[in-house]
Amino acid sequence: MKIFLLLGILNGFLAVALGAFGAHGLEGKLSEKMLATWDKAVLYQMFHTVALLATGLLMQKYTGGSIVSAGWFFFAGIVLFSGSLYVYSTTAIKTFAMITPLGGLAFLIGWVLLGYAVMKFV
Repeated sequence: MKIFLLLGILNGFLAVALGAFGAHGLEGKLSEKMLATWDKAVLYQMFHTVALLATGLLMQKYTGGSIVSAGWFFFAGIVLFSGSLYVYSTTAIKTFAMITPLGGLAFLIGWVLLGYAVMKFV
């Protein structure tokens, strides 16, 4: 399944592009707090981009269900955590900030599943 490698590549590109946009396009347009929120979204997106790439590489050799599930949880975490923070930081609609913990939970589940897979298969 090359899907996680492709998702990792896409998210890596997006994290760099969104980081640059935040640094250059949003400076002076958002408060310092909201820029920090944007930066947090970029940071977590990039961390979990690496996790997606690692998942994709592990799947080249090992094909356990927990590895696949970990990849999908990482991707869901990026969408929910970083995505909600991107929207919140640009709109200040607090409802989006309330979605963020679900993304954090998805990240945590992904890490647990990846750890389990490594212990079982590697």
